[in-house]
Amino acid sequence: MDRSFAATWDYRCPFARNAHEAIVNGLRAGADWEVEFHAFSLDQAHVEEGDPPVWNLPADERGSGVLPLQWGIVVRDRFPDQFFDFHIATFGARFDEGLKIGNEDVLREVAAKVGLEPDLVAKEIDDGWPLETLAREHQAGVDRWAVFGVPTLIVGDEAAFVRIMERGNVDDFERVLDLMEWTRLNEFKRTKIPR
Repeated sequence: MDRSFAATWDYRCPFARNAHEAIVNGLRAGADWEVEFHAFSLDQAHVEEGDPPVWNLPADERGSGVLPLQWGIVVRDRFPDQFFDFHIATFGARFDEGLKIGNEDVLREVAAKVGLEPDLVAKEIDDGWPLETLAREHQAGVDRWAVFGVPTLIVGDEAAFVRIMERGNVDDFERVLDLMEWTRLNEFKRTKIPR
């Protein structure tokens, strides 16, 4: 069954990692999915009402998640054949290696490891369009679907914030896609996770 959906991400969220690894694993295994990857800034989501948006601040005041999102946007839009590798490697740098992905040197290393030319990505960021794209995608998510966090799964006009507990499990993600079709369920949240 052909399924179309979008999924939000910020590289600092472990649940976004779990979901996005499942999406990439599914696509690489031939899942019949049409997927859009939407950047969503957790830094902006935590801005106090009345304060300027993070994209209007100097680069060193935007928070640690804005720069990695810009790198992800550049790779997604200009180097799509390497996006999956970069996407997963950036989550890995943050969660497996404990690196500070808000540091450009770290992002350059991640890019080089997956075969990208870091200077080409950095030049695109210097041109300014990735920050504009981040602002537009983030605000569209908030305005159209009331997105407040990552990962949010978007199917048509429906959106749901999800937390999958295991990394990269395509079956778990398929189950979430099935739940998206059940529109009479608004919230299902465990009071504690049995482990």
